[in-house]
Amino acid sequence: MSGSTGLAATPLTDAERIDVRRFCGYPAYGAGSSGFQSWRFFEAFGTLEFRLTNLAPGELQVVRQFLATLYGLEQAVPAASVNLDTDQAAVWKHNSSEVAERTRLFDDWARRLIGFIGIPAGPAMRSVSAIII
Repeated sequence: MSGSTGLAATPLTDAERIDVRRFCGYPAYGAGSSGFQSWRFFEAFGTLEFRLTNLAPGELQVVRQFLATLYGLEQAVPAASVNLDTDQAAVWKHNSSEVAERTRLFDDWARRLIGFIGIPAGPAMRSVSAIII
């Protein structure tokens, strides 16, 4: 039995849709669908919006399970900053790569959500190979 079966199968709320977009690496949608920056002008944005609007009840539950996991992982990254000032205390030694490891774990789960929805990763999730100044 799936862990998501107890979650709501109702259409996603505006807040949930915003979080899905953000976790998938897409920029803010804005106040409406007008203007040249609209998702209607970008195939991936349109596909994402279509899928979010037309998910089956069971798929909505799975997306909500992904969101629940991602909310926790997202909060764990800044919470790890509490330990950034301590390299070693008594016998306890801080994991110096904790933030990077938590960020990678978060990104991995976000990519699983992207794969489940069946869209390309948004601009914020794409790796950057060079910085041009």
